[in-house]
Amino acid sequence: MFFHITLERNMQLHPRHFGRNLKENLVTKLMKDVEGTCSGRHGFVVAITGIENVGKGLIRDGTGFVTFPVKYQCVVFRPFKGQILEAVVTMVNKMGFFAEAGPVQIFVSNHLIPDDMEFQSGDMPNYTTSDGSVKIQKDSEVRLKLIGTRVDATEIFCIGTIKDDFLGVINDPTTS
Repeated sequence: MFFHITLERNMQLHPRHFGRNLKENLVTKLMKDVEGTCSGRHGFVVAITGIENVGKGLIRDGTGFVTFPVKYQCVVFRPFKGQILEAVVTMVNKMGFFAEAGPVQIFVSNHLIPDDMEFQSGDMPNYTTSDGSVKIQKDSEVRLKLIGTRVDATEIFCIGTIKDDFLGVINDPTTS
C-alpha cells in the first residue's frame, strides 16, 4: 500500500555547501540520503514530494557542520497482511519461490502453491501443472496474497500464497 506522509529528519551539512544554494544543497542531500531507504515503522521511501519546513541550523562544536531540522512530505510503500500484489519471480527451488514487488522480497513456500503444481528441477527450475499449461519459473509474473509480514529496523520480509482464487501466474515469459 502506498501512503503520502510527513516525516522529519535532522540533516548535517558541511560548510562548503553554505551560500546562495544552501536550501537546494540541503534538499539534494535529503533526497540522496532518504529516497530508496526502508524504515520498519513507515516502510520504503519511494520519493520525496515536497519540503514543508527547514528549521534554523545548529552549529556542531569543533566540526563546523550545521544540523538543520527538515520536515518533508514523501510517498512510502508499506505492505500489509492480506494485501494482493503482482510480483516478478526471482528464484525457484524445491522449497518454494522468491518474488519481488518493487523493493519488497516475498517468499512463497511450496505448501502455499496449489497441490496440482509439481517442482521440476533442471537448468530452469520451475513449478508446473500436471498438464503443463501453467508454469512458474524465473521472470514469471504472479499475483499473490501476503499472509505474513515481519518488520525489521531496516527491512520488511513477507510471506505470500498463490493457493487462492484468482491468484497465480499472470504472465509467463516463455509465451511472451
